[in-house]
Amino acid sequence: MIGVAVVGYGYWGPNLVRNFWAIPGAQLLWVCDLHTERLAGVRNQYPAVQITEDFDAVLSDPRVNAVAIATPVSSHFRLATQALKAGKHVLVEKPIASNADQVEQLIAEAERRGLVLAVDHTFVHTGAVRKMRDIIQGGIGELYYYDSVRINLGLFQHDVSVMWDLAVHDLSIMDFVLPESPVAVSAIGMSHLAGEPENIAYLSVFFASNLIAHIHVNWLAPVKVRRTMVSGSEKMIIYDDLEPSEKIKVYDRGIIMGAPGRGEKIHQMLVGYRSGDMVAPHLDVTEALGSELCEFIACVEHGGTPVADGTAGLRVVRLLEAATESLARRGAIIDIEPVRHPV
Repeated sequence: MIGVAVVGYGYWGPNLVRNFWAIPGAQLLWVCDLHTERLAGVRNQYPAVQITEDFDAVLSDPRVNAVAIATPVSSHFRLATQALKAGKHVLVEKPIASNADQVEQLIAEAERRGLVLAVDHTFVHTGAVRKMRDIIQGGIGELYYYDSVRINLGLFQHDVSVMWDLAVHDLSIMDFVLPESPVAVSAIGMSHLAGEPENIAYLSVFFASNLIAHIHVNWLAPVKVRRTMVSGSEKMIIYDDLEPSEKIKVYDRGIIMGAPGRGEKIHQMLVGYRSGDMVAPHLDVTEALGSELCEFIACVEHGGTPVADGTAGLRVVRLLEAATESLARRGAIIDIEPVRHPV
């Protein structure tokens, strides 16, 4: 059994606790949180689990093999570093840290000690996103664009902007499903509450090819929307996470460029439209977080590498850092330092 501790029992911590409790290969030993009133709920639901406000007590327990961190972003680096130095495998809620330098230090520390470092990019473990990746890898023609909208009314965060809260989901999905990494980003946004981080943002992401991506995130929308479109020259995909069924729809639609006749200019060539069938593939409906934590426990036990490892977290944080710089410079295009991308 892999002994597990969950640190942070606020918004996301209860989900981690619920899933770790149910995983056959894991034994949930501790839940740690600075708010005593939250820990009372753990005692009622999971009486066999120890509760504490003292993180050092968790780290000093030799039965604890792995620590899952679900605390405010500003504390991720400090807590993850302490856990790694104590010889614990670590899973960190998204984003993995506040800046790329911190992520690089975490990766180096984990590699030096032979420990698993994972980031909670939950959506890459959903059946819908995995199916989307399979379809793109199977071939939808030349990739044209990736367009994503993630909006709702709230939940306002006071320590991070809407980009670092919501866009991280779309960037991690984009990183997982697309076969190439971004080379630059431009971002604009606005805060409508004095002294608070931006609550609306638009990101344009550029690639070495003709592929372009656009991401819209917003805490001030009257409705909740979670929709992504990926367009290729042969097929197009719509992923709607709020659909109870048919979350993925694949359209055999596109344009056909006719060759210009002799003496004709390029702009006079004929543009035709292809409109074929729509297919909604069958999807795995297993809870994504459960799949992710099972993978994490398996990697701890057998020494594997998670799909969303520290390097995946680094690619996303570098994008967020560049987008933040661009936003401060009113949409300036910021180059992104390349990070190794899986084939």
